[in-house]
Amino acid sequence: MYRMGAVSFTAIQFCTAFRHLEVMKTGEGHMNKFSLSALVAAGVLAGGFATSASAADLGGNCCADLEERIAELEATTVRKGNRKVSLTVSGWVNQQITFWDDGAESNVYIHDLGSTLGSHVKFTGQATISPGWSAGYVLHLEAINSDGLTINQDVDNGPAALVGTANGVQTLQSYWFVKSDTLGKVSVGKQSQASDNTAILVDGSGSLISANWVAFDTNSFGVRLKNGALFGSWGGAQGCAGMGGAWGDCNGLTQNVVRYDSPTFAGFSVSASWGEDDMWDIAARYSGEFNGIKIAAAAAYNEVTDAGMGAAPKSSNDYFQAGLYLQHVPTGLFVLGNYGILDVEGAPENADTWYVKAGLRTRFNALGHTVFYGEYLNGQDGGFFANSELEVFGLGVVQEIDAAAMSVWLKYRNLSYEDDVITGAIAAEDFDYVGLGAIINF
Repeated sequence: MYRMGAVSFTAIQFCTAFRHLEVMKTGEGHMNKFSLSALVAAGVLAGGFATSASAADLGGNCCADLEERIAELEATTVRKGNRKVSLTVSGWVNQQITFWDDGAESNVYIHDLGSTLGSHVKFTGQATISPGWSAGYVLHLEAINSDGLTINQDVDNGPAALVGTANGVQTLQSYWFVKSDTLGKVSVGKQSQASDNTAILVDGSGSLISANWVAFDTNSFGVRLKNGALFGSWGGAQGCAGMGGAWGDCNGLTQNVVRYDSPTFAGFSVSASWGEDDMWDIAARYSGEFNGIKIAAAAAYNEVTDAGMGAAPKSSNDYFQAGLYLQHVPTGLFVLGNYGILDVEGAPENADTWYVKAGLRTRFNALGHTVFYGEYLNGQDGGFFANSELEVFGLGVVQEIDAAAMSVWLKYRNLSYEDDVITGAIAAEDFDYVGLGAIINF
């Protein structure tokens, strides 16, 4: 702690007057510095009255010492840019240790949880235009050390999916918005579309990060065949036809769109977005509680005609998804159900994905809630060849640490795949892995 020592009223008057003259010379641009100086001076002045010290004890270092302390405080202050728009800095850091075995090879990797879920920092701000109206912005940067979406048997430090390099920083979101308390919010720029992860975001169990229907930590691993060869990838075992994402995460990357979000009425809200005449979607959400049971539900539909997102010329890819979460509050028992159906124009079959997770959210200790869960995913006709099936079984436990805004998890998953071609002597080996990870929010 900084201590000036015993000072006199006369000396402090001199220092304060000197700083006041400096501000008058430099103008309003140093007003924050002057205000901070005045507070420091006021505190020292109060100490001077209390001790009744003499002026001789101060020496000639009054203003130099104040300047040094002011510089220290200013160096540790987050500046908001101007006096009208707020600034909030938030985000999280996560890493996972993954022990994997593809039936012929095994290894241990350390990685982020994948693009859009990796370690990131978010800058948000808002300013009031008039009562009930505001404008704001979001700048969301993701710092990827090793992307879980792109690691595989031969790549232990995966490049960030959106920028193509390891140890990369990518812009996940960058948009401005105008919001009315009664009419809703309109956002413009790179952001999540209305249908981005709609189904899984209803999950209130506390295990969403570690267990969901997205191939965040196995997407690029090759499927090992019985003859030892690698074929395709586990993300492609129930793919999204180039729409971004894997398994149940079709249309799962942020895009440049115009988005509208309605106000919430009696627990209900709707959203819609449009992107450069190549994508549009709509979503509806509900949350509430009845007789001790929490309910959260959501559904979304999106259509893509962009060739860069997998749509054939003059055709479209359509995806519908829905999610339902129920939790009995007194006991902590919960169940989550997700369903998605992908319709690729010209494909012989639609691809269906089902995901179920159930468990217990309880409090065994003073650290925070403990979550036990089991999960099952089934994907039909979204694989490499006809009549494909992907199955995922998993178990896990999550420990929340409230004092550190942190969660730690341990999970196990088994992946299996078959279709009309990959069978018999070239059937796919199961893929097993254990993940030990944590996320800390700030």
